[in-house]
Amino acid sequence: MGIYLNPKNGGFAESIRSEIYVDKSGLIAYTNKCLNTKEKYICVSRPRRFGKSMALEMLAAYYSLGCDSRELFAGLKIEKDGTFEEHLNQYDVIYLNMQQFLIGAGTRDVTAYLEQEVLEELLDRYGSFIKKPDIMLADALRKIYAASDKQFIFLIDEWDCVMRERQESETLQRQYLDFLRNLLKDQPYVALAYMTGILPVKKYGQHSALNMFWEFSMTDQNVLEEYTGFTQDEVRRLCEKYGMDFAQAGNWYDGYRFRRLKHVYNPRSVVAAMKSGYCSNFWTSTETYEALKIYMDMDYDGLRSSIVGMLGGETEKINTSSFQNDMRNLRTKDDVLTLLIHLGYLGYDAETKEAFIPNREIIEEFENAMSVGGWPEVMQILRASDKLLEDTLRCDAESVARGLDRAHTEVASILTYNDGNSLGCAIGLAYYSARKDYRIIREMPTGRGYADMVFLPLPASGKPALVIELKYNESADTALRQIRDRRYTQALEGYAGEILLIGVAYDKNNKNKPHSCVIEKMVSGACSS
Repeated sequence: MGIYLNPKNGGFAESIRSEIYVDKSGLIAYTNKCLNTKEKYICVSRPRRFGKSMALEMLAAYYSLGCDSRELFAGLKIEKDGTFEEHLNQYDVIYLNMQQFLIGAGTRDVTAYLEQEVLEELLDRYGSFIKKPDIMLADALRKIYAASDKQFIFLIDEWDCVMRERQESETLQRQYLDFLRNLLKDQPYVALAYMTGILPVKKYGQHSALNMFWEFSMTDQNVLEEYTGFTQDEVRRLCEKYGMDFAQAGNWYDGYRFRRLKHVYNPRSVVAAMKSGYCSNFWTSTETYEALKIYMDMDYDGLRSSIVGMLGGETEKINTSSFQNDMRNLRTKDDVLTLLIHLGYLGYDAETKEAFIPNREIIEEFENAMSVGGWPEVMQILRASDKLLEDTLRCDAESVARGLDRAHTEVASILTYNDGNSLGCAIGLAYYSARKDYRIIREMPTGRGYADMVFLPLPASGKPALVIELKYNESADTALRQIRDRRYTQALEGYAGEILLIGVAYDKNNKNKPHSCVIEKMVSGACSS
């Protein structure tokens, strides 16, 4: 066993021994199906701290010759799979962490340094098949296969670090991609190639250098959805075990959405919350907010408006196909938003092709990025949102209307009130601080229509629920009457507590006082002002 060739199973053993381990070994059943098929090239991209390296360590422990990993997998899901015995510790594995090679190479050629390091271990094991001392890695592997029928499984971590950390060097990127293509594509010695990173495979020219890979990214994880983060059931079980509030955990860390699984949680943050006993900004604290601010401040038409809209609870229709899968060649607003999806700062619904801010943890990171300058009008609204919520809970409709007037003045340079949707976005932004105690639902189905906004209090908040109806160029009384007539509160079945009915209207012709508001409180089935 070596560093790169058939590494030991210590990394996976550490995961198993950790206080919190969530079984994702079902992934192995999928990779076993892909061995020596046209699907054997797999590229999985996810944000940082989403378990990419842990998955590779698990695959290395399972496949590597020289390891005896049977006990490590005892009791895990894969042990019950019919392919478990067939492939357990049966393959030569080449494990490459590209971040380590990039750092270790220094000023030297990265791929030449990689080949030198891996060839050294190959020579120790298969030296009788390799005659030329200056042979290239792909040539050596072909000779080994020709002489012994030995196939290899390639596990490549941080595959995209060259694209992320050498953004200015197109030459190095092309050289690196061509190296990977020559090493992996159409090579008979490849039984499986599984690589991970933050970005999908980079494109250049009209084609990708690695177009043989099947892509699983944050825009579509396909059959690997349940291995991307923690599922709702997994988080619920952890909350029960550690005495944590499940709704609170969802408010902080849920929100990544795929075709089948609509609730995917940030795994690193969930683990940190369970071990700490409280919810906080754990994932984003591992990287400075300036990284996000760089992309937020890019001067593309409509970008600021889109970000503000998502802060207000809107979704943003985007085209992800033009993104070149790097962090430098960003040409449009959609390219920037697509990058933020891959970085984990935005969620994405592949069916509706819409982006959104997934949860409270990420919302706070956007707030941190805006607070250092460049977004004064938005920050003014956010700072005033505590007062607006207090006025609402006191049923002070006049103060709420004045607060919305001020918010409208601040945000007018970014958002234009031209319909009910933009009004809803601005209202959502004005109630920004409510996210700490509420789950906010836009367009909540009620059986007789859709309530524009519903604020469901988290169990520990002790606050009433809010049902808000918005009207553009109509009256607040009309909005309130619609809540009553269509019985929107019936959609809150199962909720026990006070409910505030709030009608908000915007009159574009009233320059002095464009907003009006009426608030009623439901008490034991009756309404009172």
